[in-house]
Amino acid sequence: MKFAVFNWKGRAYVGRVINNGSAMECLDLPGDSAAREGVVSLIGRPLPSVLETVAMEEVELLAPVPRPARNIFCVGKNYHEHAHEFAASGFDSSAAKGAVPEAPIVFSKLPETVVSPGAAIRLDASVSTAIDYEAELAVIIGTSGRNIAKKNALDHVWGYTIVNDVTARDLQGYHSQWLIGKSQDTFCPMGPWAVTADEIDLADTSVKCWVNDELRQDSNTGLLIFDIPTIIAAISNGITLQPGDVIATGTPAGVGIGFNPPKYLQPDDKVRIEIGGIGTLENPVEAY
Repeated sequence: MKFAVFNWKGRAYVGRVINNGSAMECLDLPGDSAAREGVVSLIGRPLPSVLETVAMEEVELLAPVPRPARNIFCVGKNYHEHAHEFAASGFDSSAAKGAVPEAPIVFSKLPETVVSPGAAIRLDASVSTAIDYEAELAVIIGTSGRNIAKKNALDHVWGYTIVNDVTARDLQGYHSQWLIGKSQDTFCPMGPWAVTADEIDLADTSVKCWVNDELRQDSNTGLLIFDIPTIIAAISNGITLQPGDVIATGTPAGVGIGFNPPKYLQPDDKVRIEIGGIGTLENPVEAY
């Protein structure tokens, strides 16, 4: 099933996406849980009753997890070709250990980076002039766990969504770590909706990204260096994953820094990410 979070008539709702994305079933959830938790409010409970069905054009989409409860877990250099293009860029502080990592490289983005489908990725030229895009499949955890065994890892997954792991490359290199360059305001567009785990074939799901209708990234989750069970096992090693945690699983080759000269985002650009089985996330780029 597909679920969306949206504003309609002055209130936030979680809805089930129906009719090939043309309509939503507004679900009966208590209080302001839709605005606070988004699809996380569905985890661990029976599917709520339907209040009303509304057309997609009547709603304003929000991110499926509008404000994650804690930092988004992210995995770097998790496709072979991207690992090599990033290691050659001069901005990779981990390159001394080799282009392809021996274990998942895990960093995080602040919850406040999350913005909705259609919201602007905002560029502040006084802070960075090297802003990049990164199309990624993101995991939404459904069941808590610590020291999760790889063989059991997918039992802890509720569903999946799309994120754009927007990155200030110059800050990433200058600070020799990734939090600041990854956590600028508006640097995690998410959506357009979330799908339950049964909707995705992790061995064969396409990941594509266009900038201004130019196809930049074209890959498949079957090419991940570390698959999702491996990622979950690694992150939960001594850390208790919680329902609603979001894990971005890495981006394939074709990011801006991989071109010569680099193709960084510019005001008035449009970024479109498509992941098979989920949908399309589109965001414009604006200057502050």
